[in-house]
Amino acid sequence: MKTTNLGFPRIGNKRELKKAVEGYWKGSISEEQLKSTAQEIRKINWSLQDDNQIDLIPSNDFSLYDQVLDLAFTVGAIPERFKTLQQQGNLSDIDLYFAMARGYQQKGLDIKAMSMKKWFDTNYHYIVPEFTKNQDFSLFSSKVIDEFKEALSLGIKTKPVLIGPVTFLLLGKAKEDNFDCLELLDKLLPIYAKLLKELKKLGAENVQFDEPCLALDSTPSIRNKITAAYNYFANEVPSLKIFLANYFDCYGDNLATVLQLPIHTLHLDITRCGEQINDIFTADNFLSTLHFSIGIIDGRNIWKNDYQKSLTTLSKVIEKVGKERILIAPSCSLLHVPCDLNLETETSKINQKILPWLSFAKQKLGELSALKQLVLSDNFEKEEDYIINQKALQTRNQSTVVHQPKVKERVQKLTAKDAQRSHLFKTRKILQKEALNLPLYPTTTIGSFPQTKEVRQWRAAFKNGRLSAEEYQSKLEEETKRTISLQEEIGLDVLVHGEFERNDMVEYFGEQLEGFTFSSFGWVQSYGSRCVKPPIIFGDVSRSNPMTVAWTKYAQSCTDKYIKGMLTGPVTILQWSFVRDDQPRSETCTQIALAIRDEVQDLESAGIKIIQIDEPAIREGLPLRAVDWATYLQWAVNAFKVSSSGVKDETQIHTHMCYSEFNDIIKSIADLDADVITIECSRSQMDLLNAFASFNYPNDIGPGIYDIHSPRVPSKYEMVDLIDKAKRHIPAEQLWVNPDCGLKTRDWPETKKALEKMVEAAVTARKLFTVLA
Repeated sequence: MKTTNLGFPRIGNKRELKKAVEGYWKGSISEEQLKSTAQEIRKINWSLQDDNQIDLIPSNDFSLYDQVLDLAFTVGAIPERFKTLQQQGNLSDIDLYFAMARGYQQKGLDIKAMSMKKWFDTNYHYIVPEFTKNQDFSLFSSKVIDEFKEALSLGIKTKPVLIGPVTFLLLGKAKEDNFDCLELLDKLLPIYAKLLKELKKLGAENVQFDEPCLALDSTPSIRNKITAAYNYFANEVPSLKIFLANYFDCYGDNLATVLQLPIHTLHLDITRCGEQINDIFTADNFLSTLHFSIGIIDGRNIWKNDYQKSLTTLSKVIEKVGKERILIAPSCSLLHVPCDLNLETETSKINQKILPWLSFAKQKLGELSALKQLVLSDNFEKEEDYIINQKALQTRNQSTVVHQPKVKERVQKLTAKDAQRSHLFKTRKILQKEALNLPLYPTTTIGSFPQTKEVRQWRAAFKNGRLSAEEYQSKLEEETKRTISLQEEIGLDVLVHGEFERNDMVEYFGEQLEGFTFSSFGWVQSYGSRCVKPPIIFGDVSRSNPMTVAWTKYAQSCTDKYIKGMLTGPVTILQWSFVRDDQPRSETCTQIALAIRDEVQDLESAGIKIIQIDEPAIREGLPLRAVDWATYLQWAVNAFKVSSSGVKDETQIHTHMCYSEFNDIIKSIADLDADVITIECSRSQMDLLNAFASFNYPNDIGPGIYDIHSPRVPSKYEMVDLIDKAKRHIPAEQLWVNPDCGLKTRDWPETKKALEKMVEAAVTARKLFTVLA
């Protein structure tokens, strides 16, 4: 029996990679210094896994920005505009790589970044590959080879990790009509084969192919491509052991296909789909030589593994295939959990009572090793690891900090009326138009404004006691007032207070809700250098006091224009947290919804007429298989409506969503019944509006007209063009004008310039399109 890992966090225990990458972007460190930091993180990760006696340790799971972008770079899938950019701008390979992710606006050149989307049902974002009919591939980067050799120099023979070719093509975007990206498979496979042959020469014995597309609803065509790809690899490099990994759900209809592939090891995500073990061992075409990687440690959550439950599962597998054909593994890459629980000492803000219940990436390695030893033990129930594990779980199950009867009672008393506005949107729109008197194409932002180094220093000083509460409050009030004045100067119609008091759009609320706790070093990567520290929901959720009312009221006192109350929605708070696993997620979400409902009503009582409840994660939470959608969408939509429906018709409710595809859930988006929805749209050049147009979406919509994840500032006419494209899809009287997302991560100069151009574009559109009409 062996242990294996599918991937490890690459950000460093204290976000060393983030700091190095952003330092390189700013020019404060050199390329060599950046590479040195990356190399040190890899060394630490490999050594840690080796110390924990992990038998198959991954390489090429590290990335400076994103693993999908890495593969596109490796196989030469570089869009033509970036090839031209490299020549015209004389860019190094690393600058070309970052330009593809972030765009480029220097030396008189202005190149748009590649699109970004959510990685399946996670909060991780990947860069979307772009493909054309005549796409050619080449071995452009040797990253996979270099990192394997780097680990070898440390005395560690790794298992290189590659995104599988079928998943890679399915994740991509066809840049031409009537073109299926999978048509490129035959061109792509020889490039993979070159990599595999070189790895084999260097001594690699196992290569991991991640094909999470196998967790999606499939077609015979996709299954045929999977078969063709892995037959090709078996023929090209017959002695290499192929480790095929699917995660986040079952193999489903793909199971019969994968059981016949010429692979050495098949990975199963048992935490998401335990029943697939029975499906495999009752299959008619089960190969007697196949090894199994049993993903029994949850790679998506931070709760301690239940050794008793895991050992019961492993014993069933051993009974069928024996110990020699089993690898114990996490369910997926540990990219999605924080690095090390040991950093959360007594000085950490984490609730110390729940600390024994938790397990971060480093601890999950220890669980893998412990489970292996327990399986091999003659009497595991007497082993110290087992006793400690079961005692911690028993303490959690019996803890009084987890269960709050009053919260459960309130959920049970909810009725259908609690999730309905008083009147339909058609009526509400008339009342809101009279009450708000906003112009055609009203302009606003999504919520946050740049959190400068000074703002972050104030927060740190306040937390460390070097700044009094009064001093901190005064500084934030000054920053808020300055930001409101700036928005008035720019000419925005609906303003926001800037959110300078907030550390994160979920963490800020979780810190004020019962049932939450927070780590001090529990960072995970969201995209690129962007890291988040997800809250930990350990118990029943409720709100004791107002969370945003004071700051929103202060902001409204600084202007005669409307200030939006800014809240994060219940589904997003749920999705972007580490959620308790001892009750249904739907119940936890409804508890959060009631807390947000209380806040919405308090904002309305304070005179706030526009309230935004962000739900960027509602599409992200959609189950991977369509058969499970209806159940999820029913409780997710209901939770939003519970949070938003306790106000008068005149109060305008906004929501925001980003980096999602809406076609398949557009009816549920409409069912949210938000008065205004704002969405990311600029990178897709308004293509995402097709779903809203085809559905005849009845409510108002603000398609983002500039990309906030890129430092480039588009011209006024570029934004006017996007408004024009938007009104071809959606009637002008339903359209709002706004950026793609919040502006927290941007700098002030580019933010001010971009918003000025955006307002100019809206004013121009009002004149131009009114005349044309």
